[in-house]
Amino acid sequence: MEVEAAKLIAAGLAVFPLLGVGIGLGNLFGNIVAAIGRNPSVAGEVKGTGLLYFALIEAVALFALLIAFIILFNF
Repeated sequence: MEVEAAKLIAAGLAVFPLLGVGIGLGNLFGNIVAAIGRNPSVAGEVKGTGLLYFALIEAVALFALLIAFIILFNF
């Protein structure tokens, strides 16, 4: 039973980066809204760049979940 407990603990630690992802996305979209509020004429550029950064930040979450699932189901 110790191996199963170790797998669950390791999977829980593997998804710890999701905390950073949540903080990063909140910071990103908060700054996008603030930038558009200050200068509405650059909304298109800011949205495009924001979507790129959203995809990069979200990739970290997907990698963390992938590692957690690998730990849970392959070992």
